[in-house]
Amino acid sequence: MSAIHPQHLLQGKTIVVTGCASGIGLETARLVKYLGGDVLGVDVHKTTRYVDELYRADLSDRNVIDALVEALPNAIDGLANIAGLPPTAPAAQVLKVNLVGLRYLTESLIPKLANGASIVNLASLAGMGWPESVASIRAAETLDFDQVEDFVRLHGVGNEGGRSYFFSKEALIAWTMKNRWTWRERGIRMNAVSPGPVDTPILGDFIETLGERAAQDMAVMDRPGRPEDIAPVVAFLLSDLSTWIRGTNLPADGGMASHLLGETHGL
Repeated sequence: MSAIHPQHLLQGKTIVVTGCASGIGLETARLVKYLGGDVLGVDVHKTTRYVDELYRADLSDRNVIDALVEALPNAIDGLANIAGLPPTAPAAQVLKVNLVGLRYLTESLIPKLANGASIVNLASLAGMGWPESVASIRAAETLDFDQVEDFVRLHGVGNEGGRSYFFSKEALIAWTMKNRWTWRERGIRMNAVSPGPVDTPILGDFIETLGERAAQDMAVMDRPGRPEDIAPVVAFLLSDLSTWIRGTNLPADGGMASHLLGETHGL
């Protein structure tokens, strides 16, 4: 591969960025534009910042997603699944947006993705406990929009302690890994990025929900993350520099995942 000037990293690429109106999604849209790409933004809120086209959509609604997919063009080079709800939102809505809607949008968009396209899912440090949730994750593999309320009740993934949010990210990491080679024949790859606590408009929601656990994490960290810490990792995975990275979950958390793993294993 010839050398790529950093400012041309995404030159000529068309990238769909969900959650583009604020936080990490907004910063990702800005960075994609800076790196030469075109941004097709998706959000429930109206914005004109760093988007070439905006598609307003509620990703908890199957019919809205169907209309969105119909409206989006062909030959999309990247999909950054960043839209998400915090743990203070109703549990069923958290699962619909963060997991069920995300998966449905992604799978529906596959025919419109260009060969060699990259899918990047925004997961979370909150999902690192996925190995302890495999039974529920497997039960959620075919979870549909109209089944979410029953699933929340049967599998104990309600709002207490932010469980709905934690589970949505655990299942997202597992889904990313499971699809490491699903579209390999077309060169389409999928990876995830897991931030730790990030200073965005919903940071307060996490602190409110997680209480003592959040306080302990914040005491260990040197500072919360910033959107500017996360967006470059997303951009790298969207770029042609990452074509052999598949099914991977990259922590971008100031060392928190390493810290927690080290404590668990006495390192």
